[in-house]
Amino acid sequence: MTKQTLMTPGPVPLPPEVLDVLALPMEHHRTPEFEALFGRVLENLKKVFETSERVFVQTSTGSGGMESALVNCLSPGDTVIAIVSGKFGERWADMAEVFGAKVIRHEVPWGKVVQVADIEKLLKANPEAVAVITQACETSTAVLHPIRELAQVTKSHKAVLMVDAITALGALQMPMDGYGIDVLIGGSQKAFMLPTGLSFISFSKKAWALTETSKCPKFYFDIREERKANEKGESLFSTAVTHIRALDRVLSIFLTKGMHKVHERIQALSKATILAASEMGLKILSEVPSPSVTAILMPDGIDSAKVRSEMEKQSNVIVMGGQDQLKGKIIRIGHMGAISDEDMAVTFKAFAKALNSLKPETVSDAQLQKALSVIESTLKSTPAVLSDGPTSSQAHL
Repeated sequence: MTKQTLMTPGPVPLPPEVLDVLALPMEHHRTPEFEALFGRVLENLKKVFETSERVFVQTSTGSGGMESALVNCLSPGDTVIAIVSGKFGERWADMAEVFGAKVIRHEVPWGKVVQVADIEKLLKANPEAVAVITQACETSTAVLHPIRELAQVTKSHKAVLMVDAITALGALQMPMDGYGIDVLIGGSQKAFMLPTGLSFISFSKKAWALTETSKCPKFYFDIREERKANEKGESLFSTAVTHIRALDRVLSIFLTKGMHKVHERIQALSKATILAASEMGLKILSEVPSPSVTAILMPDGIDSAKVRSEMEKQSNVIVMGGQDQLKGKIIRIGHMGAISDEDMAVTFKAFAKALNSLKPETVSDAQLQKALSVIESTLKSTPAVLSDGPTSSQAHL
């Protein structure tokens, strides 16, 4: 039996108290007791979204939430401006085209942030546009886009702003009402510290009006039918009981300890990662890095896929690599979930060892010690708040 240290941007390590809830005996979803819990979850999600609007829970991956946003607000032939700055921007644009939208793809170099002025020009040139779709954090590049500024531009136009915040919501402040976001989407396997399987979505009044006229085919993701069920204290289809009970526990952790404390810890993990990488002579990809995940560029001549493989084989540390045009060029380290200071140290020791096994003397002992020192000094002022239990390292047979 060995220890695995999971440092990916999703799924993430789960706190022991969440694992305990996931292991509880099954109960039926059509009981007064569970309906009361479900109602509490829906109300508490509004506090994380920072909205007075309803938040809906769907049994799906985050991509299901992205599809739900489209099919509930669009009709075939609608014009959509898609900000494409990575793999997930491409995916959302592809989805919109599948449902018959006329998609205007605004391509942003991978690792760069979108320029708000460019979107404003597109909106003025295409006043018929029904939606602007974007990631808050483009997970494939770890870049953080200026959502508040995009919302300010969009609000004076016909278009609604749809935000895939799956790798942002819960990890950093993303106030739906405060920013003026029209559709906000989250996912369970990121900052919400749950297994994959739930998506969360909320609609502003401007966006909800579109649901009344949307002509896209939908059945499972029909949000108007979901609302009717929620108003009776139920979900539209069979509820993911185990996930929802664990979500109730996560929301309790968030709201008891304070979302600002959660954000501060994730920000500290991000800062420690960037500083440690710098001490090892490495650079990051993202022009504006998201606190939730860091993309680190590989030294010349080193393939990130081999680094990942060596880290897992030698140290049982799991990180992610690059996708498509970034394949082999970066590793991505996640900062969400129950990550301890020890996990960070273990990860960077494994990282240095893997680099040196592929190209000797890439990282000196002195550089590694400086990296470990900066991790310790950066994290000591922001102790882990997501769990009172042991570290995130998980035992695997």
